[in-house]
Amino acid sequence: METVNLTENQKKSRRGRNVALAVVLFALVVLFYVITLVKFTGGIAG
Repeated sequence: METVNLTENQKKSRRGRNVALAVVLFALVVLFYVITLVKFTGGIAG
């Protein structure tokens, strides 16, 4: 089996994309959590 050797720039780029994806996923989780809380509490106005 052949493996691909990445350059340092490619590794940095891949890490940056992974971090960005993690941030987006975390933001979505927080957004869904907040939406769920608002729905269950009936909103701010009640």
